[in-house]
Formats: sequence, C-alpha cells, structure tokens
Amino acid sequence: MGRNLVAISVAVAALAGAARCGGVGKLPTQPTAASAVIVAFGDSLTAGPGLDPSETYPVLLQRRLRQSGYDYRVVNAGVSGDTSTEAVRRIDQALVPDTKVMILELGVNDGLRGMPTNTLEQNLTTIIQRAQSHGIAVLLCGMEAPPLKGLNYSIEFHRVFTRLADRYKLTLVPFFLIGIVGNPDLTLGDLAHPNAEGHKVIADAIWPYLEPMLAK
Repeated sequence: MGRNLVAISVAVAALAGAARCGGVGKLPTQPTAASAVIVAFGDSLTAGPGLDPSETYPVLLQRRLRQSGYDYRVVNAGVSGDTSTEAVRRIDQALVPDTKVMILELGVNDGLRGMPTNTLEQNLTTIIQRAQSHGIAVLLCGMEAPPLKGLNYSIEFHRVFTRLADRYKLTLVPFFLIGIVGNPDLTLGDLAHPNAEGHKVIADAIWPYLEPMLAK
C-alpha cells in the first residue's frame, strides 16, 4: 500500500491550492428534455473548471452513450469547491425529473480540509439514501486523502467508500486521479485539475462501471 499512498498523496495534495482558490461555481442549468437522465453529481473534478463544457467527462460519457445506442442524457451537476457538506444542501435540486442514475463524485475537498471521516460518511449516506429513495441507481466514485492528519486518517477515509459500497450494494469506481494530477499532459497549468485529455481518462475509467447499470 506504501507506493499507492505516495501516489495518492501527490495526486490529492496537488489539488489543495486549487481547491482553496477555486471558489464555488454556478449551479448547473436544469435540463428540460423529458428523457432518461444520468446526473454527474460532484465537485470540480466533475464541473471541469477551465474547460469548455464539451470537454468535461459528463459530455464525453454522453457521446459514448449515444454511440453505444443508449438513450440517456447526462447532466453535469458538478460545483467547484464543494465538500460533501455543501453538496448535501443541493442534492434535491440536482436530482431532476427522470433521473435514473447518479454518478457520485465527492470527497476530495473533504480530504484536503481534513474533515472528520464520520462527517463525510454521514453526508454521502444522506445523498445515497436520497437518491435510492427515488429509485435512482448510484455509481460511487472512490476518493482518497493525503496523510495530512496521519496515515490512519487516510486509511479510514478510504474505508468510507468501501463501507458505503458494501452497505448500499453500490458499484464502486476506483480512485481515478492517480496518474492524472501532476502530469502536465493531463492537467491544466495548476497541475491539479484535469484538462481535456484528463477528462478523457476519467470518462474511460467510469464507463466500464456505468454501462452495466444502463438499459437500452
């Protein structure tokens, strides 16, 4: 686990400065078309600061869905700077009519700020339960935290996601930032936020876990 922890530390710590100055973005525009919806609910990793909306992983997934014959519309509900606490406050707004799947990508900002893992777990639990109460399937993206508060914190942070996946029988996407953050070919100038090529990597990481959840 040592090598993976070093990679995780470099990846997540590189986001710290960006998270402090990234601010909170505007809430995404609500869709109007009445078709099956996939909501990508997350922070800047979903919102794609510095990119054209067409370059973000939700839009890339949208294209792949159409190419693969799936009639779904993907809504980007990412807000830069969000922690899980802030995200809980907007979950009801994000779950628009006809939502069938929610991609849940949250936690990196909690880890950077050293928020208690039980707070993260409770917030994600609330979001998951809210979605499932509406019959919405949840695809959980695993996140990791650098050892800012010690190794035990990082380990417990990791376990939050595996526990939630087990408890609510969720598909879990492994942490996808390793190999992206710090790589100038896959990030913006801050070496933290994924660029257009980085979002392609994220879309490729999510797709094998998302596709089995869909109906044609």
